[in-house]
Amino acid sequence: MASSNNVTPTNCSWWPISAMDEDGRIPDGEDGHEPAIEHKPFSKDRLVLYHWTQSFSSQKVRLVINEKGLLCEERDVSLPLTEHKEPWFMRLNLGEEVPVFIHGDTIVSDYNQIIEYLETNFVGDTVAQLIPDEGSPMRARVQQYRELLDGLPMDAYTHGCILHPELTIDSMIPKYATAEIRRHLANAASELMKLDHEEPQLTEPYLSKQKKLMAKILDHDNVNYLKKILGELAMVLDQVEAELEKRKLEYQGQKCELWLCGPDFTLADICLGATLHRLKFLGLSKKYWEDGSRPNLQSFFERVQKRYAFRKVLGDIHTTLLSAVLPNAFRMVKKKPPSFFGASFLMGSLGGMGYFAYWFLKKKYM
Repeated sequence: MASSNNVTPTNCSWWPISAMDEDGRIPDGEDGHEPAIEHKPFSKDRLVLYHWTQSFSSQKVRLVINEKGLLCEERDVSLPLTEHKEPWFMRLNLGEEVPVFIHGDTIVSDYNQIIEYLETNFVGDTVAQLIPDEGSPMRARVQQYRELLDGLPMDAYTHGCILHPELTIDSMIPKYATAEIRRHLANAASELMKLDHEEPQLTEPYLSKQKKLMAKILDHDNVNYLKKILGELAMVLDQVEAELEKRKLEYQGQKCELWLCGPDFTLADICLGATLHRLKFLGLSKKYWEDGSRPNLQSFFERVQKRYAFRKVLGDIHTTLLSAVLPNAFRMVKKKPPSFFGASFLMGSLGGMGYFAYWFLKKKYM
């Protein structure tokens, strides 16, 4: 582990937009059934999370932190403005990826390792346990669905839904995004050759990474491949629907709230809730559960959205695009527009939502 004493402090002062007002209250009209979680500091060592609001992995880590009720300082690292490539952040994570979690002198920069670290180091009678104890039947079930849901190719769904909006219904991604991503793909080869010639300081591994990313996005433009993985997604959601039905039969007649793996809310529910939130944003919810084909999934999504942590981290689904745009708008006066490679990395992390939101705002208001 690295020492935080060797890390240059961030100069990023923007805090992410969420469903909360500045004083920490949920806005009027959004009260849910679940009371606010009391945040509990565990030691004199402060907790800091570097993340981007629209990063899928970052969202899941933030949900874990808030479900456990931890007091954690959040620092928004704007991928559209390539802040993940600035020296201060690369000292935290040479992989240039979010999220990065800091606890005292400990730095953890891998999504799965952050989850395990939080579960191992923050425990107690008043702290939510999201992964059941070793050896318990529920632990195996939670891990099974955690791996199943985390293994879904979310970047491919996102790229594909942007490039082929005809396969979606009521997508919240602006139509301009499709034209913008296609323009970049058309110019990608010439951009790479230009960088090879004009930017010799760029290392070969860096250029190689960008070329692989471009190739991956081109693969995601294959409509037959997209239909294939969306068919596989349907089978996964069928499995989840059946598991939720099992819980109803297993606890029939008992007065308790049921989740994916039992009466306790677990990491599997965080993974499922975040997945459904993203699929709805992409315009896939009406095909997969809002058409009445999976009523247990529909009920789960309605309930999970009412949880305090979900309202705080993900907010209203209809403001997701706005939360990708505004933080960058506040920084535009100090930054140049994203470069081709900044946009490419962004698309690899989320599928380009924040980048295209930036251009959508620029096209509409500038």
